[in-house]
Amino acid sequence: MFINCHSYYSFKYGMLSIESLVAEAKGKKLDALALTDINSVSGVFPFIKEAQKQGIHPVIGIDFRNGVKQQYIGLAKNQEGFYELNRHLSHRKTKGIPFEEKAPPFQHSFIVYPFREKTFPLRENEFVGIHPYQLNRLVKSPWYRYKDKLVLLQPVSFSSKIEFNAHRLLRAVDKNTLLSKLEPEEQGDISDQFYSYADMVARCEGHSYLLYNSQRLLEACQFSFYFQAVKNKRDILGSDWEDFDCLRQETFKGAINRYPDLTPEISKRLEKELELIQQKGFVSYFLINYDIISFAQQKNYYHVGRGSGANSIVAYCLGITDVDPIELDLYFERFINLYRENPPDFDIDFSWTDRDEVTQYIFDKYNKDGQEHVALLGSYSTFQANSMLRELGKVFGLPKTEIESLIYHAGKSEYVPDQYGKLILKYSQVLHGMPSHLTIHACGILISHKPIHYYTATEMPPKGFPLAHIDMHTAEEIGLHKFDILSQRGLGHIKSAIEIIYQNQGVKVDIRQVGKFKKDPKIKELLRTGHTIGAFYVESPAMRMLLAKMKADEYLELVAASSIIRPGVARSGMMREYILRHVDPQRRKQAHPVMMDIMPETYGIMVYQEDVIKVAHYFAELSLSEADILRRGMSGKSRSKDEFQRVKDQFFINCERLGRDPKITAEVWHQIESFAGYSFAKGHSASFAVESYQSLYLKAYFPLEFMVGVINNFGGFYHTEFYIHELRMNGADIQAPHINESDYLTNIKGKTVYLGLIHLKYLEKASVEKILSERRANGFFAGLSDFIARVGISLEQLLILIRIGCFRFTGKSKQELLWEAHFILNKRKAISTGNELFRQAGFRELQVPELEASDVRQEIVDQIDILEFPLDSPFHLVKDQTVPSIKARDLKQYLGKQVQIIGYLVTIKYTRTVKGDVMNFGTFVDREGDWIDTVHFPPVVKKHPFKGRGIYLIKGKVTQEFDFYSIEVDSCERMAYWNAGEG
Repeated sequence: MFINCHSYYSFKYGMLSIESLVAEAKGKKLDALALTDINSVSGVFPFIKEAQKQGIHPVIGIDFRNGVKQQYIGLAKNQEGFYELNRHLSHRKTKGIPFEEKAPPFQHSFIVYPFREKTFPLRENEFVGIHPYQLNRLVKSPWYRYKDKLVLLQPVSFSSKIEFNAHRLLRAVDKNTLLSKLEPEEQGDISDQFYSYADMVARCEGHSYLLYNSQRLLEACQFSFYFQAVKNKRDILGSDWEDFDCLRQETFKGAINRYPDLTPEISKRLEKELELIQQKGFVSYFLINYDIISFAQQKNYYHVGRGSGANSIVAYCLGITDVDPIELDLYFERFINLYRENPPDFDIDFSWTDRDEVTQYIFDKYNKDGQEHVALLGSYSTFQANSMLRELGKVFGLPKTEIESLIYHAGKSEYVPDQYGKLILKYSQVLHGMPSHLTIHACGILISHKPIHYYTATEMPPKGFPLAHIDMHTAEEIGLHKFDILSQRGLGHIKSAIEIIYQNQGVKVDIRQVGKFKKDPKIKELLRTGHTIGAFYVESPAMRMLLAKMKADEYLELVAASSIIRPGVARSGMMREYILRHVDPQRRKQAHPVMMDIMPETYGIMVYQEDVIKVAHYFAELSLSEADILRRGMSGKSRSKDEFQRVKDQFFINCERLGRDPKITAEVWHQIESFAGYSFAKGHSASFAVESYQSLYLKAYFPLEFMVGVINNFGGFYHTEFYIHELRMNGADIQAPHINESDYLTNIKGKTVYLGLIHLKYLEKASVEKILSERRANGFFAGLSDFIARVGISLEQLLILIRIGCFRFTGKSKQELLWEAHFILNKRKAISTGNELFRQAGFRELQVPELEASDVRQEIVDQIDILEFPLDSPFHLVKDQTVPSIKARDLKQYLGKQVQIIGYLVTIKYTRTVKGDVMNFGTFVDREGDWIDTVHFPPVVKKHPFKGRGIYLIKGKVTQEFDFYSIEVDSCERMAYWNAGEG
């Protein structure tokens, strides 16, 4: 009898989770109900699964509304009905068309209209819904004569007074209004809850036909759905056998290229994988990924294939990945096993400049016959603590200062909030974690065999591709597998650098010679010393430190380092233990013999995701299926807490049965638990390592062009300033933007690097386009007056160019040029380029009075103001130039001693101790450009906190670990700067 139930997927309206909704129905002893979220089908499959589990007949539909005004409810009779409802919703949502009062003629769905006084013709499958409070009006209405067309319309949106209050708050948030100004028609009624059958009979006394008719509707809806029965796009070539034959042929064709000596061992592994891929029905999944890669290669787009699929030799032979699972001895069962329901993940990275075109290709290729088969995977943004406090504060009308104070004090035991503060804190907890709205998954794309609207509705976000109303968990549960197409700046660095190398040196670089790179002595030296600034994934201070401590210069060491640096391994203390065992063979003897036997390569320490499977299977004798449940639970991909807990319990039961020492068992479990979704699969780490080698090759042999590529892709661990610093340290002549030499992006000519006009913070893009367009059309500018005559930009924009030195080629000082600019433009905002008489006459050469030249410190101030970083040494700005300082390169000489050093702050890492206290790791450069690493323990952080960018006087003790030197800080104070008023 409940045909209009809302879950919290009726965003900013419904209050009940799917589990709560079904539990409420079960508590009222209902045997059927319909989930009809408002313009959303996000909860459909979780609802079906939960309802079936609880023995309730699930009916699915959509509550079609314009805003909160209900137009009609659609109930799907079957899967075809769900398809037509999804098509209708998607069309309207995508085009932004409001729903009309009358529904279109559906063939496989029931339509229920809200009660309206005026009658209108109803189709056979259409009904009018009557709310219990409308019964008095009904008996006086013409509708009363059509009892067979009337059903009970008792909405369900919440289950208690608290949830109703929270609902009202959400409505006020959604409307961006004060709670006191929320209109009644913008919210539900407190009666929109579940009632027992007896209660509903009493509420509908004399109108039992409403209960009977609505129950008949529910019974007539039979949406039979079998989880995991859905498949991705299949039979790519027309049939399963043709697909498999194609996959096999392409795999062995690739194998001959990858393995000139195709040994029986390799052939056996290929056959085993192909057999399993066919058996599990993953052939089309591999072929589609292969098709995507083939398209990218035709367009000369660089890619990196990673994820658990990187453990596959088939993927390696097809070119989806560049990781050799034979060389790395990758764990086969991590990639695929008979117990695995879903295909392995392929995370395919492209340059951020290429990703959208790859995505467009997928939509164009797999959408056919006017039907949509492709959609972006959805995700859900949830209400978080601080944002909810802020939103509720606004709803209650609190001033901004009070809201910020509430956020600051929330959770502190001594804090006693006022009346409004108590309400805000209370309801922020009620709403915390609820979905706020549908958003786009970071990278997932769905390709279904049947049209996508058989499974979900879609809408059109600003990205321009249809977005599905299902997330990765739901997609996985119904067997609709995602294709992960990502973008990253690292590949952009490589692509740009190769183009710049060819432009600057005429050299064509083959970046795919990874086997050669692994043995290159220059690259080995960069790795050993941690000189990896700009190189993908190995440039952060923590990674540079790890590489230097490990003295890593081998491929497998870099693969391990890529995973060891992850929070899971680092936090458990196993990163330090790994380094100890890596540098000291005697230390390895402390490993548990079973663990050492399972993971000899990593000295008995869990480093990779598949190590969880190995340890669970071999140490605790869990089945491979159970071990994979454990891995998925640890990585946050499992929804079933009960299932995970069962396997966890079994882990300890098995260890006890095997006679394992309880302390060892607890320690092993701690290692497993510490991963908590942060570890990488070995193949994934290896894929990252391949890209790191490609970046390092460019850095080793073409350091200037490579760093310009990094700068032009605006991505990396550091601010642009420090990539420019790295250029300078490698011998580049760094030039500020120049009106005749600079482009929009940074360019390099020989060893001279001209910063791009894009770096001028206040220079408008339109101004840049005018400058470059005029220069391309009519050549270099002769001077300031020629520039003003040819380019129509405002005085304010011109002053930016002068202050940064764009006209330095004229030989005039900045002061002269500024004086001249004001004189010529006479304080006008802009000059028209269409005044031909003015252009032909030109400007007479001005006699500028003698002006004082600017000091280097003023130049730096201008640079910081316009570029946001200095080009000249920032150390010129220090007020007291007499303060003594040792050099970073001399730290070894002062081991164990107190030192004083001056450093320019590069970056700070914030972390917490076991006790929860804040500590910092700092990175600086000294006056000569060498790097300084510092450690700031909690007492120092409290007494000497960082105070933003600047130059710091650092005092502390020089320490070293594994031959890596740093300073344990006692005090750290930002130094005073010169200011212009002091002369």
